[in-house]
This record gives sequence, structure tokens and C-alpha cells, in this order.
Amino acid sequence: MPSLFRFLTVVAVIAGIVYGVIFALANFVSPKPREMTVTIPPDKFLKK
Repeated sequence: MPSLFRFLTVVAVIAGIVYGVIFALANFVSPKPREMTVTIPPDKFLKK
């Protein structure tokens, strides 16, 4: 049983670190907005 608790503790610590990294990326890194232009060929509008 102690090995199961150790395994669950390690998994919980790793999950907490991953959650913390995702939380930090979501809150402290801001994306830079930029304009995007996409050219669509006219033949995409024609029904076949």
C-alpha cells in the first residue's frame, strides 16, 4: 500500500506542476494581435 500512496503522490505533484504551468501561461503571457489577410479564389464561390 505505501507504494500506491507514493505513486499517487508523485502523479498529483506532476499534475499540479502541469496545472500551474498552464495557469501561468494563460494569465501572464499575452498574445500580440496582428492583422491577417486571406485571399480566396473566386472559383470557391461557384456552386457545382
